[in-house]
Amino acid sequence: MTPPRFHHFAAIDWSGAAGERHKGIALALCSEGDAAPRIVRPGHRWSRTEVADWLADDMPQDTLAGLDLGMSLPHADRGAFFPAWDESPADARDLWAAVERICAGDPHLSVSSFVDHAEASRHFRRHGGREGDCFGGGRGRFRQSERAQERMGCRPYSNFNLVGAAQVGKSSLTGMRMLHRLSPRLPVWPVDPLPGEGSVVVEIYTTIAAMQAGRPPSRSKMRSYEDLNAALTALGSQPVEASGIVDDHTSDAILTSAWLRTSAHRPELWNPPGLGEVSQTEGWTFGAV
Repeated sequence: MTPPRFHHFAAIDWSGAAGERHKGIALALCSEGDAAPRIVRPGHRWSRTEVADWLADDMPQDTLAGLDLGMSLPHADRGAFFPAWDESPADARDLWAAVERICAGDPHLSVSSFVDHAEASRHFRRHGGREGDCFGGGRGRFRQSERAQERMGCRPYSNFNLVGAAQVGKSSLTGMRMLHRLSPRLPVWPVDPLPGEGSVVVEIYTTIAAMQAGRPPSRSKMRSYEDLNAALTALGSQPVEASGIVDDHTSDAILTSAWLRTSAHRPELWNPPGLGEVSQTEGWTFGAV
């Protein structure tokens, strides 16, 4: 599998929080070369639907766009997303459609109706000590790409866990609604095959980018421009012209955009071991090997 030639690289730090606009969403973009990535619409509080519109309508041509969210749920471990549910979706695209259908009345791409659904909720750990009888205990279930992240030294969280500051379940589910809307217009790798040219959307995990810049997983968050610029330099990027405090959403997006630029041409990242078994169900995290 040989990737197309990308000319631009976007990284989006996503949010599954309640409400319309989110300080936790940041979008960074860079082009070929070594110029520092820039924040798109600095100071703007993005809504999730605005991000979807940017990806579909305003993103430059030939862009590799990374979304910091889980594109699917565990499937390989039990042979289904929701084994106890007769209507469990068959694959990732069916899962996106199911989340969208059940949450059609939820505003701002939110997913309350899905996590509270009588059958789906049995598989989630929710606030208020509500752990579904199919959650499985412990840290929950994991996708094969998340197991690969563990082997790299990361500590991923289950997309079935909706509790705690580090949980990623809600952001992943809201992201699935966006992917459902994008998929007719933009290929989402690896659910869709890589095209010969054009833009592609992938899942990213910003800790992987930080590790490639020389930071340990436990210190992947950069909260000063000095730390961010040191990491950018390690990736062969020019520094950002700023100093002092930076929020970790901004730094995650900027650094990961630069990392995508250095990594997009690497065939092994598009052909990780085990991908063929789960590409249509669980998807994959770009860079997890």
